[in-house]
Parts: sequence; structure tokens; C-alpha cells
Amino acid sequence: MSVGRNAVLPVIAVTGLAIEARIAAGAGVRAITGGGVAAQLAAALEREIARGAGAVISFGIAGGLAQDVAAGRWIVARAVVTSTANWRCDPGWTRILAERLHGALTSDIAGVDEPLIDAADKRALHLASGAAALDTESHIAARIAAVHGLPFAVFRVVADPAHRNLPAAAAQFLKPDGTISSSAVLRSLARTPGQLPLLLRTALDASAAFRALSRGRRLLGPRLGHPDFDQFLFDVP
Repeated sequence: MSVGRNAVLPVIAVTGLAIEARIAAGAGVRAITGGGVAAQLAAALEREIARGAGAVISFGIAGGLAQDVAAGRWIVARAVVTSTANWRCDPGWTRILAERLHGALTSDIAGVDEPLIDAADKRALHLASGAAALDTESHIAARIAAVHGLPFAVFRVVADPAHRNLPAAAAQFLKPDGTISSSAVLRSLARTPGQLPLLLRTALDASAAFRALSRGRRLLGPRLGHPDFDQFLFDVP
């Protein structure tokens, strides 16, 4: 595990939402937000790495793919998978995340370019990939971390369970700065008022996920659990 030369450099937390970035940021951690725009996220991560980075972590909420994974469940990824690629997470860092997040599910996570709205599509992706959850940032972060030879990990929390569809409004709520567009949500509701109960259910699930994300962040501590140089020395046989 190549942590010695990177120990004093910050960990870059890659997120999609501004609220995720606020939760992630702290001692030894700089957070960036993609706002659902892949090119914007990639450019931001490249800039942060150019400034100096010791490691990269994908951090935030995720969509559930496995049927037995409820909203609020912690996910620590073994690998990030897409239809064409597989990026393994740093094993030592992953082990530390799993130890500090007691009860977290360690599984592959699927990287997708767009959120999946329909529960049937989530089931299909789970069958195809074996992943327990999905998000739209991890595959971008994993690819760039690999190019730069940086340790990479994933900590995500399930927000929408696999069995539940997402309302149409949920696909239109995000601004490029990672904040919520209330006006877009209201316009979607005006067009399709029948989605209100599902939207409220989704909001409750998201609230549970953000509480779990904040709790996990506190447990991970400085540098989001990335090993420091002293830990590295103790690990050397």
C-alpha cells in the first residue's frame, strides 16, 4: 500500500452534491462537487490533484441495487465496476473503512452516467454487475485516481432502495453547483402532481441517508480513514 509519500497530502473527497461535500470536508480532506456533470467533476478532480493530493475517495449517497439493502446502509466498495471496466479499491484503506464503519456492507459499486429511476433497471444492473449500489461519480474518480497512481476508496450510503422507483422530479433537481433546484422540483410536480407521495418517500429516505453519512464521517475521522505514515510503518513486516 503506497501511503508513505502521500501521507501529508490531503485526501480529495469526490461528491455529487454540495451537502455531501460539506459533510466530507475537514481535517486533511478537500471536497469537490460534480453537480451531476461528468466533465465538470473530472476537471475539478484534475485541478485538485495538480494542487497536491495524497489519495481520492468517492463519498456520498448512492442508489440501492441489492434488494436487501435499506436506505441509510453504509457501503464500502471493494471495486468500482462499469460495463467496460473494473477499478479495485486500495485494500488497506478499504479495510480501515470497514473496521471503523461497523456493520457496513463491503461490496462492489456500479458507476453509471445517469441515475436509474426505475426499479426494474436497478434489478437488471444488479444482476449484470453484482454491485450492491450505484452512483454517478465513483467511476470518474476511480479512473482519474488510477491514472495518477493515487490510493482510491469509496464510502457511500444508500438513499433510494432497489425496490423503489424514483419520482421524475428527482432526476431534475440538481444544479451544476451541486445544490437543489427547488424551482425545477416544483415545475415537475406541477406537471405530474401524482408523484408527490413518492417524492415525499424519497425525501425521507434521503434524510436517513444523510444522517447515516454524517455519522459515518464522524467515525472515519481525519483524512477519512486514510492511513497516515505511522500506521504505514506499523504495517510493514
